[in-house]
Amino acid sequence: MPTDESPDIRRKILDAALGLLADHGFMEVTQPKIARAAGVRQSHLTYYFPTRGELLKAVAVHSVETLLGSLAGGAVTGKLTPELFAKIAGEALADKRRARVMLGLIVSSEEDREIKQFLRDFVLRVRATITNIGRMLGREPDPASIAALHMLFVGAAILNVARDDANSRRECADIARLAIQTFLPGAGPAPAQKRKRRKT
Repeated sequence: MPTDESPDIRRKILDAALGLLADHGFMEVTQPKIARAAGVRQSHLTYYFPTRGELLKAVAVHSVETLLGSLAGGAVTGKLTPELFAKIAGEALADKRRARVMLGLIVSSEEDREIKQFLRDFVLRVRATITNIGRMLGREPDPASIAALHMLFVGAAILNVARDDANSRRECADIARLAIQTFLPGAGPAPAQKRKRRKT
């Protein structure tokens, strides 16, 4: 049973699963292949993730929370701007791993109520984080705008997986920028007013 190294082993497993998704797609996400890629015994993998569904859920959370956490961290430190948010979001949408995980979970949820409920809760969690990022950028986005922004992001990510070419990746960047401009208009601190020079 894993002890002191548990967080590191868990992260190695999740990173290995993301790597397999990026390189080979959803069908390669099997417990034996992930264990080999992570350099751990399969018993360690099944200790943390007894089923494929559990593993996919953990990969989804790990992938999206890593992204959203970095965005939120940037907002807290004042380094996040709408332009940087759009850039990071566009790169994330063009990263096929996240979309492949979500597509795998969606297919699995048709036969597993627990995964269906996980997806419902996960959508709320992602939207709450996007709302908080909007607030940190100086906006108070309404739920309909956040839902529209999220849906555009998801649609762009899925179409990128389907098309998988330079045009689809470029469109991910364009959609991220357009969505943020449209649904978080004026995000960011108010522009500093120029001081009038006194005539001497």
